[in-house]
Amino acid sequence: MDAIRFRPAEAADLPQIVALLADDPLGRSREDTSLPLDRRYLDAFDALRRDPNQALVVADAGGAVIGCMQLSFIPGLSRRGAWRGQIESVRVASSHRGGGLGRRMFEWAIAECRRRGCGLVQLATDKARPDALRFYEALGFEATHEGLKLAL
Repeated sequence: MDAIRFRPAEAADLPQIVALLADDPLGRSREDTSLPLDRRYLDAFDALRRDPNQALVVADAGGAVIGCMQLSFIPGLSRRGAWRGQIESVRVASSHRGGGLGRRMFEWAIAECRRRGCGLVQLATDKARPDALRFYEALGFEATHEGLKLAL
């Protein structure tokens, strides 16, 4: 576990990232791991890479992508102009679950949000993932709001 480093994702990582996103019951119904990757993944990666307020990060163990997450840094007027760090698309490879990697990823992400001057870190989790909710609460996150989505 010590040899894991967190780094910006590269285009060559995309097949592994998409495979991580698809490696759960919800992701299987939303993602397409066939190769070559759907062009929309490549376009999204390019948009993320160009935006200085976005970070697609991987957990790398000897060149293998074993985790991923997206950090968004959001400016706002509320809370006296505080920036928010949004953490999403967090996945840990099934072969590395239960060993503390998820906690390390969140500790790194929270430290990065602090480094970027965020006054708040937020995330959302699907109601179909009660284990994830317990994990986030154990990290100190509080369920203070109801989140809503509208698919377009």
